[in-house]
Amino acid sequence: MAANNRRMSGKKGAQVGSGGKRRRGLEGKGPTPPAEMRKGHAKQRAAQAKARRAQSRAKGPRSKGTSELVVGRNPVVEALREGVPANTLYVQQFIDNDERVREALQLAAERGGINLMEAPRPELDRMTNGLNHQGLVLQVPPYEYAHPQDLADNAADEGEDPLIVALDGVTDPRNLGAVVRSVAAFGGHGVVVPERRAAGMTAGAWKTSAGTAARTPVARATNLTRALEAYKKAGIMVVGLAADGDVELGELDALEGPVVIVVGSEGKGLSRLVGETCDFRVRIPMPGGAESLNAGVAAGIVLYEAARRRA
Repeated sequence: MAANNRRMSGKKGAQVGSGGKRRRGLEGKGPTPPAEMRKGHAKQRAAQAKARRAQSRAKGPRSKGTSELVVGRNPVVEALREGVPANTLYVQQFIDNDERVREALQLAAERGGINLMEAPRPELDRMTNGLNHQGLVLQVPPYEYAHPQDLADNAADEGEDPLIVALDGVTDPRNLGAVVRSVAAFGGHGVVVPERRAAGMTAGAWKTSAGTAARTPVARATNLTRALEAYKKAGIMVVGLAADGDVELGELDALEGPVVIVVGSEGKGLSRLVGETCDFRVRIPMPGGAESLNAGVAAGIVLYEAARRRA
């Protein structure tokens, strides 16, 4: 009877207990998690990028080039002046001590970390395969290349959209050095080169970069097409430079966001697979009628346009 009276009463609202749900609903959610644990937060993305880099390092060492010898008095002095990395300076026994020899010894001593080794002429002849070394040989250590993903991760760490240049079939180290210099000048995040049939970071590339190679990473890709596809999956637009491109440089809005600029060789341009991988093929207007530009000049023009739009 009492239960029936409760059902027939005019009271509004629930007549049964909430099971403690209301009380739990009023309780706090606990302390706010740190930024690194909040989904979508910039610090979480940076922490994830750092973890990916650590994982890639754990898988194996980065790609390294081979040791190189700079041969001859003038080339050795120029390399030391330009800050080309070196670990040993070989000097011929009983060498004529002229001004260039004295400068080479002085530069090596001032920099520090370069071993000075005296060697007989036959030994230097053997080391250089009979080249005219003039009594001076500078050993350049192997260059340690980054992984292509490192360049995008570095941009994320800085809170910036990636601006990367990839070189397809560029075999002149001086062009590579010029591109590295342009990337540094216009706020880019690095350069990607293929592992085969392409210029690497030789002493010539270091000299042309005018020292900027020390702070601008160069990554080596086992397969450039796959590296570009990985960038696309990460949301980075891939733009190839081509004389017959469908889009003119001034009309390309993609430069304002994350982008990889792909530059081909001066003679052949982009390879077929790389060209097909690009989201856009862009042309640089040339009122003067030139057929093509070398890789260093072309990359510099597009990097300037990208930096202007991002400013």
